[in-house]
Amino acid sequence: MLNVEGVRVRYGAVTAVSDVDIQVADGEVVALLGPSGCGKSTLLRVIAGLETAQGRVCWDGEDLDDVPVHRRGFGLVFQDGQLFPHRDVAGNVAFGLRMVGVPKAEQDFRVTELLTMVGLAGYESRKVTELSGGEQQRVALARALAPRPRLLLLDEPLSALDRALREQLAIDLARLLREAGTTALVVTHDHDEAFTLADRVAVMREGRIVQEGKPEDVWRYPVDEETARFLGCGLVVDGEGRQGKLITEFGTVDFPGIDDGPARVALRPTALEPGDGPVSGVVTAQLHRRDHVRVTVDTGRHLVDAVTPTAPPTGTTIRLTLNPDAVALIRK
Repeated sequence: MLNVEGVRVRYGAVTAVSDVDIQVADGEVVALLGPSGCGKSTLLRVIAGLETAQGRVCWDGEDLDDVPVHRRGFGLVFQDGQLFPHRDVAGNVAFGLRMVGVPKAEQDFRVTELLTMVGLAGYESRKVTELSGGEQQRVALARALAPRPRLLLLDEPLSALDRALREQLAIDLARLLREAGTTALVVTHDHDEAFTLADRVAVMREGRIVQEGKPEDVWRYPVDEETARFLGCGLVVDGEGRQGKLITEFGTVDFPGIDDGPARVALRPTALEPGDGPVSGVVTAQLHRRDHVRVTVDTGRHLVDAVTPTAPPTGTTIRLTLNPDAVALIRK
């Protein structure tokens, strides 16, 4: 189990990480989620032993302060993979095994096992320079997993890839980590990626962890308006809880567990769609996606996004209805 207590990193007058506490249980995948510059990668580097800090980093109760990087038993994957260009795929994956003196036959078996697991069976003799970006990241992941690290640290492992490939690899990586029973800490700025990969999400802002919990709880109950907007909620409105229902100007939806009284409601871009709700507006813009069209609608009070399978012409008046699955309740 990883235990981080009171970690603080300063660069002159700038505090990059401020009194952070976080734990990662055996077999758990935790995502550090936050915007660029919030301190999440710095925190990961502290855990890896690549950065000095105040506070404690412990593994199973052992303080790692004097333990160098190569003796911590942690695997590292960075956004560019950092593969060895002069080695083939098998040579890259087997590198860590050779360093600890694993016999050649066992190396070969482990390499074959991992390449199959990451979807690259038969790639042993391929040059890494001939691989696509997604394939290179799969090799980097296999290399990090090969020595069976007690903790896998991933720093924006998918951010250099295009959107479609990133989404698919996030799904594959989530499956792989669970199949391998890997304990992992993932740094990302992409909330969809974090929610796909992690058992638990820790949201960072300005060097601090501002919210921590299961992905569905963080998504459904952001701790404050700034967190809600970071998670993709473009509109925040007043509402009211009443007998298990959330009442808003855009309509009323079931919201089990909501307290009676005033509420602050955050809406994702998919929260509004054409329907028979109480609010109408004029379509002012369109953004075509692969499987839907996002339209901007001027209601006279708000400029809102709505999602529709087809594109109403600009200037068309449409009514909007509320999708309860894309509604979040701000905690304070």
